[in-house]
Amino acid sequence: MHRRPSPFAWFTAALALAACKPAASTPGPADAPPGGSGGGGEVAARSAYDYPLTRKGDTVDTYHGAQVNDPYRWLEELDTDETRAWVEAQNKLTFGVLGGIKQRDAIRTRLTELWNYERYGVPSKEGGKYFYSRNDGLQNQSVLYVADSLAAEPRVLIDPNTLSQDGTVALSGTAISQDGKYMAYGLAAAGSDWQEYRVREIATGKDLDDHLKWIKFSSAAWTRDGKGFFYSRYDAPKEGDALKQKNEFQKLYYHKVGTPQDQDILVYERKDHPQWGFNGEVSDDGRWLVIRVWEGSADKNGLFVHDLAGGVGKKPVVELLNKFDAEYTFVGSKGSTLFIQTTQGAARGKVVAIDAAKKDAGDPATWKVLIPEAPETLRNVSHVGGKLIASYLKDARSEVRVYDEAGKLERDIALPGLGTAAGFGGRAKDTETFYAFTSYTWPTTIFRYDLKTGQSEVFRQPKVAFDPSKYETTQVFYTSKDGTKVPMFLTHKKGLERTGQNPTYLYGYGGFNVALTPGFSVPDLMWLELGGVLAVANLRGGGEYGEAWHEAGTKLNKQNVFDDFIGAAEYLIAEKVTSPSKLAIGGRSNGGLLVGAAMTQRPDLFAVALPGVGVMDMLRFHKFTIGWAWVSDYGSSEDAEQFKALRAYSPLHNLKPGTKYPATLVYTADHDDRVVPGHSYKFAAALQAAQAGDKPTLIRIDVRAGHGAGKPTSKQIEEWTDLWGFVVHNLGMTI
Repeated sequence: MHRRPSPFAWFTAALALAACKPAASTPGPADAPPGGSGGGGEVAARSAYDYPLTRKGDTVDTYHGAQVNDPYRWLEELDTDETRAWVEAQNKLTFGVLGGIKQRDAIRTRLTELWNYERYGVPSKEGGKYFYSRNDGLQNQSVLYVADSLAAEPRVLIDPNTLSQDGTVALSGTAISQDGKYMAYGLAAAGSDWQEYRVREIATGKDLDDHLKWIKFSSAAWTRDGKGFFYSRYDAPKEGDALKQKNEFQKLYYHKVGTPQDQDILVYERKDHPQWGFNGEVSDDGRWLVIRVWEGSADKNGLFVHDLAGGVGKKPVVELLNKFDAEYTFVGSKGSTLFIQTTQGAARGKVVAIDAAKKDAGDPATWKVLIPEAPETLRNVSHVGGKLIASYLKDARSEVRVYDEAGKLERDIALPGLGTAAGFGGRAKDTETFYAFTSYTWPTTIFRYDLKTGQSEVFRQPKVAFDPSKYETTQVFYTSKDGTKVPMFLTHKKGLERTGQNPTYLYGYGGFNVALTPGFSVPDLMWLELGGVLAVANLRGGGEYGEAWHEAGTKLNKQNVFDDFIGAAEYLIAEKVTSPSKLAIGGRSNGGLLVGAAMTQRPDLFAVALPGVGVMDMLRFHKFTIGWAWVSDYGSSEDAEQFKALRAYSPLHNLKPGTKYPATLVYTADHDDRVVPGHSYKFAAALQAAQAGDKPTLIRIDVRAGHGAGKPTSKQIEEWTDLWGFVVHNLGMTI
């Protein structure tokens, strides 16, 4: 089983869906700032909503001879008294407006009812014990349990709900030693990416004195003897800069249980490559430390190996695959042979065997192809029980195949229907594995798969207070602006009449090789119960059809993503599913950028926009935390040609005063250290100044929250009560 921590956990949406164009508009004159004219002073918004006064500064940047004003630059400074006062004033207005929506209480009540169901995570097995998470329904955080057998009564191993009063301390990662004696676990507070790791003795449930800090974008990988583990961390940031300082010079360490962090062994660093990151994984037999070397969000990485025979650091780290010409992921090993999933010479993925003991092991000519490239997109491979379990996407839905170690196809795994399967982890000697299956109307169900018989059986199946037989999901294909066929999932009540008046929520992402696949979520179910249509578009830039599909939505091709999204909206309107007055759009993170670009390019096409934790300033995103890593997908304003492309669609820089924009609820969080909240702050200020229509343009700023990972159930219910309330009210829906 392999893991891939990276700075782009933020763009994964497959199983967590709340869980999308005529040509781009021409950017304004170089001296026209977003949201109005330049210069100092304060400008009051022209609206019945009485927006707070937002000071305009006189900051001007020069990019390749072009001057670009940035009047709201001061909002990037998150901890000043002025910014705090602005946040407080905006929230006072927003929550006042939201509190006046009459349907809001009914939405909250039903969301709470729907969310109150028992749900489980996919089990793992170590040292003869089973580990899995469970949430009894409304617990803010899921609880991790351990059991001696599948039939045994489990006991609590760690309950994150006891770690804070408001549920904002989340379990952000766990790793169990092979002997089942210890668990290394990470905790993240208030939604931050920063983690602190501790070690718990599994038999007693007690923590040792081990305490590791400044960990980010890392997992823990135990040595086979269980005496210690590998992890990656950064140097401590400057005082007060933890939420915005650039993350560079990550280092890979070995921590021996029972020792202080300052005695950890530095295994690998690269002072000549400040943006390289490292994630280590130990082979089942304990011989190999396989180091995934990543740089930014690119799907091209290195794979280095460290032979642990004789101990940590006794042999040098070998740059096995150092050309960064493709994606390489460690799957498993057998002796000196490493099983590697790669896109080298196979844009949709394949599996090869590499003999790490050979001097020419890095030469593709010496590799043996075990699983060749298929018409479907290979997304994940695991080595379990002497089998290679390969998970594919066919038109954005899962197919799973089982091969032997020589690459011979043994069988397909029968799935319950159109949906998403994930899991299939374990060790090379296991006789069983577990996986989850989910779809838009199928709550995430956990299956046990017998590797000998090839049979699946339900391990845990949740019971949710709704009737899935009333709904249906279909997949359609529409034509984008340049003629590209794009798939989209439509979910709604059976018997839907295409009157052109159905309230519709169009969701999208389109970036970083992330595939949007069918997944169950309570907020989506709430929308369906309200009579809405859920439309999820599989835009270019994602990973639904391999690397070519991804690259078609990156850098100078990024406009394709927005064209695909606008094309989805136009399809829904042409097919009389909905109309502009009944169409809402939403997306988070890179999807927030998507919504911001779509609403500024085609404000006439949408009634409501929900841009969440979005990348809104495309000229400065790379200057904060891990933002530099997104250059591989977006490009950079430091490049003249890429600057022109970025400025042409950057949501902040394409707001035009005097335009009637959709009703918009921007939402972000004050502790978001992935996409810093300054993006949303500046966009909301400029939007309020530019809005010429009578629709509200508000910003909702969550406190003690981050980019989304680990958000307590209570906060999720609050957030979706506000989002759906805003949509329902502004689409004129009745409950």
